[in-house]
Amino acid sequence: SELSEKIGQLKMQSADGKFYLTDVADTEQLFRLIQSIPSPKAEPFKLWLAQVASERLDEMQDPELSIDRALEQYLKLGYSENWINQRLKSIEIRKELTDEWKNRGLKEGQQFATLTDIITKAWAGKTTKEYKVFKGLKKENLRDNMTNTELILNMLAEASTKDISQSANPKGFEESKKVAQQGGNVAKVALKELESKTGKKVVSPLNTKSVLGIDKSNEKKKE
Repeated sequence: SELSEKIGQLKMQSADGKFYLTDVADTEQLFRLIQSIPSPKAEPFKLWLAQVASERLDEMQDPELSIDRALEQYLKLGYSENWINQRLKSIEIRKELTDEWKNRGLKEGQQFATLTDIITKAWAGKTTKEYKVFKGLKKENLRDNMTNTELILNMLAEASTKDISQSANPKGFEESKKVAQQGGNVAKVALKELESKTGKKVVSPLNTKSVLGIDKSNEKKKE
């Protein structure tokens, strides 16, 4: 079948320490495989997939639902309400920026990623990839692993980039790269000023696990 043709093989280590060719698949292929399994044991997972698909369609009809679900999920994960408010605001600001880029005729994917890297490098001194490595992340979302201060400065950088773009009216990708640098520099100035007052580095290796641990300890102190 078409699906079986897409499944590849990689050498993986087994319990005996030897490496054997093993069937491998990406997430989409695994989901499709599960859907094709006739066993009753696969039914709960199939129902879950159908529910997720239904929720996604609902969100397309009413985007506010996605915000409500995001809020619910963040609360379940143990994030503080203050952090969640900042994170949801950052999503709104990011959307405004990407809409501005689209209006400038820029392409999603590589161009958006390059501009984002320029902004992040300008204020944080690291590209998105370098930032994730610094925090010990792999596939996790970088912004979900930022502290409140990091989120705020990233929002300032992206909001500034959007505002400068609307004012400067850049033509094409190259001019938009200059605007991205300028927007990131606005947040860099704020970062340097804050660090000079606190004596502490803003860009932190803290990730979700360590941040949540801090939040929980703070909650115990409040009690």
